[in-house]
Amino acid sequence: MRLEAITWERLGATLADRLLAVEPDDGGTRPRMALDGAPAAQPEALAQRIAEELRLRGRPAAVIGTEGFLRPASLRFEFGHQDPDSYFDGWFDIKALWREVFTPLEPGGDGRVLPDLWDPATDRATRSPYVTLPPGGVLLLHGPMLLHHWFPFDLTAHLRLSPAALRRRTPEEQQWTLPALARYEAEADPTAAADVVVRADDPRHPAWSG
Repeated sequence: MRLEAITWERLGATLADRLLAVEPDDGGTRPRMALDGAPAAQPEALAQRIAEELRLRGRPAAVIGTEGFLRPASLRFEFGHQDPDSYFDGWFDIKALWREVFTPLEPGGDGRVLPDLWDPATDRATRSPYVTLPPGGVLLLHGPMLLHHWFPFDLTAHLRLSPAALRRRTPEEQQWTLPALARYEAEADPTAAADVVVRADDPRHPAWSG
């Protein structure tokens, strides 16, 4: 894969322009984009940048993170607080994401999406109000391991970190998640699956292929 140097500013603008041209695969009116990446790759920052570029172009966007859709602690920690297999397939409430985020954006849906569901600090529902994404609005979902759940994305970007960069940029208390992220790379091959790949080893100098 050939990667070209780019700035984050130009990348955000380029992806916003690409989203303007997207026609949802299911015939709906609201494009859905994945910003897939380990927390250390900071996919939320790119999602926010794209949202701002879309706003400047007159298109609203909903930026939603999977960290707001964690399962309750009793389920996440069933096999311990640092179990990589649980992190891989048991931490995030995939059914809730389908129900509260993707289903309202289907053709004929009302566009009312829930920005988050669960607060891990209190281990209680956040009770956040619904947000209405009008026709033409864009969903920007960011988080790790997004490309192995069959979510109906219309555009996908994978923020890639080399194993060394991932270890270096992941805080000590989160190092236990690295085997799960390595398993995701091996099984889902997001570099090949994504429409856009962003190399983020050096946060100051990204490169991309798309």
